[in-house]
Amino acid sequence: MGPDLVSRKRLVIVSISLFFLFALLIISFFKIQIVEGEKWTHQAKIQHQLIVTEPFKRGLFYSNTSLKLGHPETPQAFVTDIPKFHLYADPQGIPPEYREEIVKRVCFLLQIQGKEGFKLKEQLEKKSRSRKLVLGLDKTQLDRFNQWWLPFAKSKKLPRNALFFVQDYKRSYPFGKLLGQVLHTVRDEKDALTHQPIPTGGLELIFDKMLKGKEGKRLILRSPRHSMETGQVISAPEDGADVYLTINHYLQAVAEEEIARAVKSANAKGGWAVLMEPKTGEVWALAQYPYFEPEHYRRYFNSKEQQEHTKVKAIADAYEPGSTMKPLTLALALKANQELKKQGKPPLFSPSEKIATANGGFPGRAKPIHDTKTHSYLNMNLALQKSSNIYMARLVQRICTSLGEKWYRNALQEVFGFGVKTGVELPSESPGNLPTPGKLHPNGRMEWSTPTPFSIAFGHNILANSLQMLKSYAIIANGGYDVKPTLVRKVIRQHREGTEEILLDHTTDLKGKRLLDKEVVDQVILAMKAVTKPGGTASKADIFGYTEAGKTATSEKIIAGSYSKKDHISTFIGFAPAQEARFVLLIAIDEPEFRYTPGIGKNQHAGNCCAPAFAEIGLRTLQYLGVEPDDPYGYPVGDPRRDATKADFIKEVNLLKELYQQWNGPKH
Repeated sequence: MGPDLVSRKRLVIVSISLFFLFALLIISFFKIQIVEGEKWTHQAKIQHQLIVTEPFKRGLFYSNTSLKLGHPETPQAFVTDIPKFHLYADPQGIPPEYREEIVKRVCFLLQIQGKEGFKLKEQLEKKSRSRKLVLGLDKTQLDRFNQWWLPFAKSKKLPRNALFFVQDYKRSYPFGKLLGQVLHTVRDEKDALTHQPIPTGGLELIFDKMLKGKEGKRLILRSPRHSMETGQVISAPEDGADVYLTINHYLQAVAEEEIARAVKSANAKGGWAVLMEPKTGEVWALAQYPYFEPEHYRRYFNSKEQQEHTKVKAIADAYEPGSTMKPLTLALALKANQELKKQGKPPLFSPSEKIATANGGFPGRAKPIHDTKTHSYLNMNLALQKSSNIYMARLVQRICTSLGEKWYRNALQEVFGFGVKTGVELPSESPGNLPTPGKLHPNGRMEWSTPTPFSIAFGHNILANSLQMLKSYAIIANGGYDVKPTLVRKVIRQHREGTEEILLDHTTDLKGKRLLDKEVVDQVILAMKAVTKPGGTASKADIFGYTEAGKTATSEKIIAGSYSKKDHISTFIGFAPAQEARFVLLIAIDEPEFRYTPGIGKNQHAGNCCAPAFAEIGLRTLQYLGVEPDDPYGYPVGDPRRDATKADFIKEVNLLKELYQQWNGPKH
């Protein structure tokens, strides 16, 4: 075989071999890129790309800064979201020889000690591309960390994003404890599946769906040149909607300051104050003491005693309203007069009528009804001034005789809303309890029996929450119209393109239906004005320079199934000015100390423990609103502005005093 033939044979073999190698390479490329393309693309992306979430801001709560006339409405947040940063690691991007040094430096910079340091080292040993190391760092800590890390990574030729930060937001409270029970907060840990904050209660819970935002996504390339702060935005985050409250931050601060002072002065268990606009139902302040501090929520929920302070007692706790029920009884009696007139029948009473009130015996009662002091005869204004239980029971006895018990019960619910929730935007509202004929108590007794309406007349055998009572007084203060209490003016979502979407709007002036005629409420207000003047039960509620109307109650609490003579819930509810009222205000003191102070009287009486707080909050509210005094001569003795001949209601009070002595003797 010649050399040429051998050479050609070798060439053929080499050519065939190369062909097969090339074919094998083509097949391998086909397999990798076509058949298994998705698999290897996925692996490459895992190694070189990372999708991180872009945080959203949860919606905020804003104060109602529209109350002061002539002042522009400026945004003032009760709660804000401040940036926080979570430190993550890419363990596979960190060679083993650098891990111990990195752990030591991280612990030093972020002041991590003990077991937490060992946990960091364990995380860097994981076969993962993303591990959480430290959560909740602030901007200062982030900057201090980067001052070390970026030069270190560069010197060791490590990817800048072998250690990286993921931004997040944390609730912060510029006013601290202010409005704590109403707002509540969100837990530090988010929902594992949705990554959404978890509310602890309050408005955060009620408006959670609107406050929620939506996370965005960003694509990051893993390399020494690419930081975690840059990358392609796949989807932008969407912030939550903002809630604009009816609460005003200044008035809330005033109410919290004064209710704390009142509780401490009375050495009481606690207390609350609710300030509301009587026509719109806008709650301007809802204060409670002891406070709840949202930033320290764990401390409260980890203690049974402290957990009690996380609820809004003005709506969650129902109680017997006691004597604050009496103006409502008068209103229904006057309404009954109008109903009888429509039927062509004589009225059941006259406001000026002399009614015998010495005998407290009533049908169905084993024991007579008592007043704190025996009164032989009273008319409507005197009865409210002296807070007579017997007089109120006599009126209701006449109502039930003339119109029936069903009419009376229906009026309690249909006019004042007893037994029905107000619907205010907070969880755990109690509906209270309005007895129902034919319904049994849990103890097996009938809720409604023969003496029940007589007891309801002066606030016994009925349960109401504080906001129900405030709403009832608002109906009188606003001229007789229905009103729905609310904490929210509007809810607005701001979109990234600059547009806004109104999700809820309570700012439109929707007047409620008329429930009581103006003639009725005017007569009731006239009677209520005597309560805060000399001879009334709440002279300390007098707002000097202004007119006001209100009523006290010192209700015995039911302890172990019996009325306690030492444990009370004391309340004062009133409004000012008496005509065209700008606000209606409730003060409640829970379990004021049972004591007597010479020259002052019984500490537990609402006229002593509640009335001063009403006067102070009321005065500061009227001044803040810019309301001119409507009783410029109504000041205390010794004040140069006082003029007893011109001061509001002084003549009427003197006439009431003369009439009372005429009917009941000079000793009274």
